[in-house]
Amino acid sequence: MKCGYCLAACPTYLKTRNEADSPRGRIALVQGWVSGEIPMSRALARHLDGCLTCRACETVCPSLVAYGRLADGAKARRLALRPAWRRALLRRALQGLSSATVNRRLAQLARRYVSSGLARFAERIHATRSPLRRAYHRLAIAMAETSRQRLAQSPKLTDFDLFVGCTGLSAQGAAIAATLEVCRRLGLEPRIPTAPECCGAIMRHNGFPEEARHHREATAHQHAQRPLVGVASACIAELREQPGLAQAGEICAFIDGQPWPSTLDLEPLARRVLVHEPCSHRNLLGGTEAVYSLLRRIPEIDVAPMPGNEHCCGAAGTYLLQQPEMSNALLEDKLAALRERRPDIVVTTNPGCALHLIGGIQEAGLAIEVCHPVELIARQLPDDD
Repeated sequence: MKCGYCLAACPTYLKTRNEADSPRGRIALVQGWVSGEIPMSRALARHLDGCLTCRACETVCPSLVAYGRLADGAKARRLALRPAWRRALLRRALQGLSSATVNRRLAQLARRYVSSGLARFAERIHATRSPLRRAYHRLAIAMAETSRQRLAQSPKLTDFDLFVGCTGLSAQGAAIAATLEVCRRLGLEPRIPTAPECCGAIMRHNGFPEEARHHREATAHQHAQRPLVGVASACIAELREQPGLAQAGEICAFIDGQPWPSTLDLEPLARRVLVHEPCSHRNLLGGTEAVYSLLRRIPEIDVAPMPGNEHCCGAAGTYLLQQPEMSNALLEDKLAALRERRPDIVVTTNPGCALHLIGGIQEAGLAIEVCHPVELIARQLPDDD
């Protein structure tokens, strides 16, 4: 099916107005390449790699074309044709990004980069002008703000398992701490694995489906017969692809669905809050209504969707490093909306989106905080008697 309903939903097509940068166009290109009618070339690879895999096209497709699976399959097929040494180098790099230990060390470097004044010096001498350097610079600034240190907790009697993931401490440290506090006040005890695992999304979207499956199977084994809840919407969306993890829950929906003590009244927060809806949450987890429902528990809060939520912010996992120009263009759309609406806070459930937005907002000089929805809930908890 190539009806074209997907064109208006595709962020990259709306930027370039090039049919080859649309879902319909990319499907045609993949068909031509697989059938041998079109040889693989730099131009063809550029159009295919430009896909965000945001899956917005799937939400408007009347024929339910599984574009995401097609895109991942094409990426894996292309990768298999590359020289073994190139595949090995890429695999090693992605394995590093899928490691909680490596991400923790990267966060430490990011904090030193900022605290030492090197980040400010790099800006002063305009060393971050190129799109790729700019992307790394933004990530470092954001990770310096979001990373936390945490000791593993594994009490014997727990109510559910908390999926932290490979980037949890480096990108969502405050959200994890907030989750623990909110759960404590609700009388819930989560179990946190001593060795955080990866959901496998980074590997799958970069052409290594077997490695991704291995990560998901390891997670399914570790949490067998246990309720599993995650703070990162993208991780939960990936884990649900694995048999045995289809019921993995997103933390906002989980907390909002719990019985709240009648005496637990949140403190008022007279702030304007915009909800950024990650593609993983909006397109793959069935919507973000639980986020709004949870935040409305806070008296006096002004909650509204961020304009343009139907389009990706440009983070998209490793996309912001692999396609920095398009990623930056999509981020600029979000920043334009924030300049117009001037919220006090932006909340998002995806760590990659949060890092992307934090870096862009700081670079733009906007006084807007970015955090996880559960962080706001934790802040408004009344004093513990």
